[in-house]
Amino acid sequence: MTLKSRRGVLLSIPGAALALTSIEAVAEPDRPVPAALNFTMKDIAGADVPLSRFAGKVIVVVNVASFCGNTPQYATLQKLYETYKEKGLVILGFPANEFGKQEPGTNAEIKDFCDAKYRVTFPMFSKVVVKGEGQTPFFKHLTSKETNPKFGGDIEWNFAKFILNRRGEIIGRVPAGKDPASADVVRTIEAALAVRL
Repeated sequence: MTLKSRRGVLLSIPGAALALTSIEAVAEPDRPVPAALNFTMKDIAGADVPLSRFAGKVIVVVNVASFCGNTPQYATLQKLYETYKEKGLVILGFPANEFGKQEPGTNAEIKDFCDAKYRVTFPMFSKVVVKGEGQTPFFKHLTSKETNPKFGGDIEWNFAKFILNRRGEIIGRVPAGKDPASADVVRTIEAALAVRL
């Protein structure tokens, strides 16, 4: 996968702005899209985003919520993103309301909160269902024991984290309550970043 970076796109909303990174990917014929990235999701502004554009990067997928005891992890995730994005890390945030109804807002409200409270600049997506009836196919892929036998299983709470390597393979899962800056998590990310395709 040949990756070409473009300028960040600044999305404006009343009283706030959220910078999202735009990355263009051009598929090479000998590199098919990894199964885990063969989905199209809507970003926080409602635009379609093929997850294949993140192929070749180390990815942390997180289901997020604005009113949870784990919500301060936004700050740690943002710090990780700022530290490692130039080396190829991307964090993908997916708001979900399945756990304690702790993400009740609209996409615009979620975007406003993320910018005002945590200055989030990593890609954020529209609210999805990550568990139970109506589960989005992407999270079904991440949690199914058929497609993810090693790290599959229902998401337990807000801020569960899946780590994918540059080949789009799921190489780790971090429990919802665990600090994403924990030493073992950082080691896994750094090891994945060290591998070049």
